[in-house]
Amino acid sequence: MRQNRKKKAFLRILSLLTVICFLITGCGKNPFTLEKTYEEYYQESQKEEDSGLEGMAANLAVLPAEEQNTSGYYSNDYADLLINDTANEVIESYRCFEKVYPASITKIMTALLTLEHGNLDDTITLEHDTVVAEDGAVISTLSKGDTVTVSQVFHTMMIKSANDCAVILAEYVAGSEEKFIDMMNERAKELGATHTHFANTNGLHSPEHFTTAYDLYLIFKEAVKHETFVDTVSMKDFTMTYVNAQGHEVKEYMESTNYYLLNNYPIPTGVVMYGGKTGTTSMAKSCLILMTENDDGERFFSVVLGAKTKEDLYHSMTDLLEKTVN
Repeated sequence: MRQNRKKKAFLRILSLLTVICFLITGCGKNPFTLEKTYEEYYQESQKEEDSGLEGMAANLAVLPAEEQNTSGYYSNDYADLLINDTANEVIESYRCFEKVYPASITKIMTALLTLEHGNLDDTITLEHDTVVAEDGAVISTLSKGDTVTVSQVFHTMMIKSANDCAVILAEYVAGSEEKFIDMMNERAKELGATHTHFANTNGLHSPEHFTTAYDLYLIFKEAVKHETFVDTVSMKDFTMTYVNAQGHEVKEYMESTNYYLLNNYPIPTGVVMYGGKTGTTSMAKSCLILMTENDDGERFFSVVLGAKTKEDLYHSMTDLLEKTVN
C-alpha cells in the first residue's frame, strides 16, 4: 500500500508539472530536460532500495543519466539499448535518453491502448475512407463501408504496419484520432515515458512526434504483458478477412515487416525470437525493437533506432542479440 501511494503521488506531481510547463511554454513539446526526469526515476529507485522498500522502479532496468553510453559507438545507428529484463540490468546503451523519431514503433502504444480499452471481438463498419497523407505510406485495402473486426484491424496494424489501421483503431477506441492521441500521451506519462510526445497514432513523421530508446522500452515492457500482443508480433504472416460494402468477403494476405521472422536475416544461435515492431521513415530511418529469450530462459529487450539502412539495422541488432547468449 505504501509503495502504491508513493507511486501515485509521484505520478500526480509529475503530471501537474507537465501541465504547468505546457501552459507556460505554449507548445506541445515535452518541457522537461531528459536528464532531469530520468534522474528522478534513478533517485527514487535508490532511495526506496536503501530504505528496504520496493520502489516504483523496482521492475525497471535503470542507470544514471550520465552513464547512458555504456557501449562502443555503433556508427550506423543513432541510438541502441539492450536490457536483460529478467535481471533488470542494462547490458548496453548508446544515446538511449536522446530525442528520436520512432516511426511505426509508435503503433505499440496504439496497440496497448486498444487492448486496454477495446474488445477484439467488436465489429467496425468504416464510415469514411482513412486518408494517410504521406507518399509511400503502407496502408491496408480497407475502405468506406467495409465491415471488419477489431482483431483483424489490430493484426494488420502490427504485422503489415498499416498506417490507416492505427487511425481506425483510434477512432474506434476514443471516437476521434485527436482524443486517442491525448490518451497516448497520458499513458506515456503514467508509464514514466516522460520524454515522449505523440502527435499521431501511426508514427508518420512530425517534428512534434518523438520519444527515446529508453521510453520505448518502458512502453514495450507494458505491452508485452498482454498475451495477444506477443502472439501478434510473433506472427510471420497473416490474412485479414472482412466484408466489403457490397457484402462480399475479402481476404488480404500480408507478411511481417520483421525480417528475422521471415528468415531474411538469421537469428543468432541460442536466441528465441518473440518478435517486436519495426519502423521506417525518411527522418527516423530504420528502427526495430524486439523481445527475445536465451537458452537460460532470460528475457531481453533490444532497441536499435536511426540505422542508416535496413542492412545496418539488422547487423546492429544481431550484434546486440549475440550479447544475450555470450
